[in-house]
Amino acid sequence: MSSLHIFNHPLICHKITMMRDKNTTTKDFRELAEEVTMLMAYEVTRNLPLREVEIETPICKTTSKVVAGRSVGVVPILRAGLGMVDGIVRLIPNAKVGHIGLYRDPETHMPVEYYCKLPVDAQERTIIVVDPMLATGGSAVAAIQFIKDRGCKDIKLMNLIAAPEGVKVVQEAHPDVEIYVASLDEKLNDHAYIVPGLGDAGDRLFGTK
Repeated sequence: MSSLHIFNHPLICHKITMMRDKNTTTKDFRELAEEVTMLMAYEVTRNLPLREVEIETPICKTTSKVVAGRSVGVVPILRAGLGMVDGIVRLIPNAKVGHIGLYRDPETHMPVEYYCKLPVDAQERTIIVVDPMLATGGSAVAAIQFIKDRGCKDIKLMNLIAAPEGVKVVQEAHPDVEIYVASLDEKLNDHAYIVPGLGDAGDRLFGTK
């Protein structure tokens, strides 16, 4: 079963609390989502491969380490996942960004892909799938599978808030995908909303209802 990483850094806890507050404005919510994502990305990318290069400092020549290979690809699940992209790209400017869009079939209730565009070299990158909320897990499971179907093998999932039910679903469907969350909340309610949660992340990011 895949590993679940829960962040307890004081700055992340503080900013998540501010995001939960119903009185937080759209502007502040958007900025907080970006800041929390950046803080999380520092740890999510801890195991990126390194290689040595020779450089010359103002003092002398030396060897030092840089990220090896083609680094990171970020794939937000539309639309709320867009609110997490800039936090990673500011930390890793050479990250490539793909997009994946899903909708739920009204008859089968299964996720259906309506859009998927990945970097051309996605198979050679560590792919970080981002979505602020991991509720039932259905969208995350489907998105990861669609990305795997395109040949990607090194995939991580990053969420701001998660419910235990969603974590379990993803772990059972994709035991090779590590999950990173800023907060593991209590449960899902009868309407599949995360409790205590922070409301609809997409609406709060984009000022819609």
